[in-house]
Amino acid sequence: MTPRGRHIVRVCLGTACYVRGGQAILDLLRKEFNIEVNATTPDLIYTLEVINCPGTCGLAPVLCVDDDVHGIAEPAKALEILKEYV
Repeated sequence: MTPRGRHIVRVCLGTACYVRGGQAILDLLRKEFNIEVNATTPDLIYTLEVINCPGTCGLAPVLCVDDDVHGIAEPAKALEILKEYV
């Protein structure tokens, strides 16, 4: 059993999100956290997951943190959003 982080970070890789940069957001977070998908940061703050579609294609690409959904214009904005959850 792997412990889960205090915050679950989900990056959508459904069609609309993937086409509009979802993979770049995922790659940035993997590098920033230094973990793979479905893993938890050593400090137990974040668990990184991939989802296929939360149903918010108009906001694509989408980053979900816990129950909050965020439309991301550029990958670097994901890091700004995550600072709110520390």
